[in-house]
Amino acid sequence: MKRLLLLALLALPSFAAPASAQTITFVTEEYAPFNYRDGKLIKGATVEQVEKIMADIGVGYTIDVMPWARAFSLARSTPMTCVFATAHNAARDSLFKWVEPLLVDRNILIARQDSDVSAGNLEEAKKYVVGTQRDDYTEVTLKENGFTKLDVASDFNATLRKLLGGRIDMMPISELYFDKLKADQPLKMVTVLSSQPMGIACEKNFPDDLLARMQASLDRLIASGEQKQIFLKYGLHLLK
Repeated sequence: MKRLLLLALLALPSFAAPASAQTITFVTEEYAPFNYRDGKLIKGATVEQVEKIMADIGVGYTIDVMPWARAFSLARSTPMTCVFATAHNAARDSLFKWVEPLLVDRNILIARQDSDVSAGNLEEAKKYVVGTQRDDYTEVTLKENGFTKLDVASDFNATLRKLLGGRIDMMPISELYFDKLKADQPLKMVTVLSSQPMGIACEKNFPDDLLARMQASLDRLIASGEQKQIFLKYGLHLLK
């Protein structure tokens, strides 16, 4: 009888468990210093915020790093899955449920310091080959703004290598990250591409009560000044 009861319990569907007992799967990309692998550890300014949110609300979770296109697809289709840090724009608004902002940032177009690439606005920038990542919001933004000479790679680091190697003329990048990166790499800002909040984007059926707890925890992290301190720890300065 006990064995039959155990088998019956194991056969119950997973959705029978309350949301608070479930594990949230977070997925992200390799984009230091926001989210990246350091040996077996996953670190970064946005990773630390996610970790603090989850510790605060006491809910189990995992974080995995993968190519952005795969992470984005998983968060769209897999229950209890969230992707970060995701740009929140009009095209994506209805695709997810949101917890934000992990940061508010501008995205800029950059080029090698020694190149003759120059553009005062986006219209002038269209004549150049611009690299970006597959299914990244910058790919959509570039296309919406009429860019046709696009070189699409699997991840940010691949695009950056192409730029430094002279295989593309420009690439979009977080202005926050560029503020740090330009100290170590021969790069220059060309022009502004877009401005947007970046947040945690969760699958559309994500529990509303759990989403509200995550948002309240992030709000406290921002109000206390702890979010700012996390950014400073990684050498990032919040832009005015």
